[in-house]
Amino acid sequence: MPGVAKFVEPMLLLRTEKLPESADFQYELKFDGYRALAIKSGGKVHLRSRNDKDFNARYPAIVKALAPLQDETVIDGEVVALGPAGKPSFNLLQNHGSSGVPLHFFIFDLLMLKGKDVMNKSLTERRELLEKHIFPKMQEPIRYSAVLEAGLKDLIQSVKAQGLEGLVAKRRDSKYEPGMRSGAWLKMRVNQGQELVIGGYTPSPKNFDALVIGYYDGSNLIYAARTRNGFTPASRAELFKKIKPLEIKECPFANLPEKKAGRWGAGLTAAKMAECLWLKPVLVGQFEFVEWTSDQHLRHSRFVALRDDKKAGAVKRER
Repeated sequence: MPGVAKFVEPMLLLRTEKLPESADFQYELKFDGYRALAIKSGGKVHLRSRNDKDFNARYPAIVKALAPLQDETVIDGEVVALGPAGKPSFNLLQNHGSSGVPLHFFIFDLLMLKGKDVMNKSLTERRELLEKHIFPKMQEPIRYSAVLEAGLKDLIQSVKAQGLEGLVAKRRDSKYEPGMRSGAWLKMRVNQGQELVIGGYTPSPKNFDALVIGYYDGSNLIYAARTRNGFTPASRAELFKKIKPLEIKECPFANLPEKKAGRWGAGLTAAKMAECLWLKPVLVGQFEFVEWTSDQHLRHSRFVALRDDKKAGAVKRER
C-alpha cells in the first residue's frame, strides 16, 4: 500500500574548505535562504522548516504555488529571496514583508512520490523523478535548483566574482540520509561569513552600539568579535527589542577577559568588558567578515540578519 507523506529530518551538508573535483559529484549553488520540506498529504500542502516548524503562514504564496504536487509527496528545497540583480539575499528574506522582493522555493530533491519512498534511490535517479513528475507541474515562484555544468575551478571563480555565498557538491550515487551529515553532501563557502551567537552588547543612548558575538567550542562560548556594522536605525531598534529581555549578570564567554586589545583592537580586555552588558546566548545571527585574524578574531565583521532556524549550541567556527 502507498505510504503517507510526513516530515522527515532533512539530510545535512558537511562543511569543507575544498570540494572534490570528480565526475562522481554534481555541483549546485549554495543558496542563502531557509531550508524547507514541502509535504502534500490528504490534499493539503505543508511547508515545514528544517526543525519542523510551520512555514505555511509565513510563505503563503509558495504554499499556494505547490498545490499541483501529487498527493503523498515530499520534496526538499530552500526558500530564497532574490534581490534586484537576481542574487540571493538572506537579509531581504528576513525582511521580505517590508522589502517586497520576490520569494522563490528552489527544489533540489525528492523523498517520497505518490506514497512511494524513494530515499534509497540514487541522487541521479531522484533528480530524474523530479524532472519527470514534479517540476513540469510547477510555476513561479517554484524553481528547480539546476546542476551546474562547468569545471569546479570556473564555478568557484564565478561564485566569487558574483558575490554569491558558495557551492554544494553531492555524490551522484548518494542515498537520502535523513538527519545525517555523512559527507555525501558537501558545502563550501566561497565568500566569508557564518552564523554566530550573540552573547552581549555595548549600550548607546538609544539602544546598542555594538554586538558581542562568538561561537561554541564544545560547551564553551568563545568570543570572536564586536560588530557595529550592518545596521540601520530601524533594524537596531527592532533587534534591541529582542536582546533587551535576554540580559544576564554573568559574562557567557569562556575566553574573556583577554590580556591585550590585539592588532586590530578586537580584543576584549577587562577594562573594555566593563562597558558591556551580557545576554543569555540563544540568539543566532548571520555575519559577514573579511577574515579571521592571527588573534582568532573577526576583522571588519558585519551583521546581516538573525537566523531563527539555527540553534545557538550548534554554532561552531567554520574556518
